[in-house]
Amino acid sequence: MTTVAIVEDNKTTREGLETIINLSPDFRCVCTCSTAEEALRVLPKLEPELVLMDIQLPNMSGVECVARLKELLPALKAIMVTVYEDPDRVFSALRAGASGYLLKRSTPDEVLNAMREVQLGGGAMSGEIARKVIGYFREQTTAKSEVEELTPREREVLELVVHGLSNKEICERLNVTVAAVRFHLKHIYQKLHVHSRTEAALKFRPAK
Repeated sequence: MTTVAIVEDNKTTREGLETIINLSPDFRCVCTCSTAEEALRVLPKLEPELVLMDIQLPNMSGVECVARLKELLPALKAIMVTVYEDPDRVFSALRAGASGYLLKRSTPDEVLNAMREVQLGGGAMSGEIARKVIGYFREQTTAKSEVEELTPREREVLELVVHGLSNKEICERLNVTVAAVRFHLKHIYQKLHVHSRTEAALKFRPAK
């Protein structure tokens, strides 16, 4: 039987997850915590095998809590349980050491199946989250390929745009005319398929 801890600040959600776990013959809830700070005090003593972690906790976030717990309990497996569908949050959680990511509206069967998957060494992720992650990677791959088409000078210009410099400041920095800066920006927009400095900067930043 796998021992499980729950870290969730919402009492209703916390009790719901505890009920789901304890009704399963495969798992046993050994503790529930409402804050990351409490979890860092309690879990190292109990050494649960798995933790269900809310990503949005008061004060310290669930992502940071997982990262700290993994330092104290390297074998601990974590599943983030959250209302958020933001791929950036998914990647932050995975980088922190989480093995899975579920939405709070997941059914009891989905929660238990995710826990079983993680215990078998796999990664658990709801279908909605998986689709968003795949879409995110596709967007990043496309952005990277488009950025690779930029010339070295265009990259220089865009780097300065990212840092907030105006056209005049860019021409002074690169010792070129304002007309030349506009020329480069025009081609940058065309190659990145964007229509503004902000869009170009956002597309360039994650693709680097």
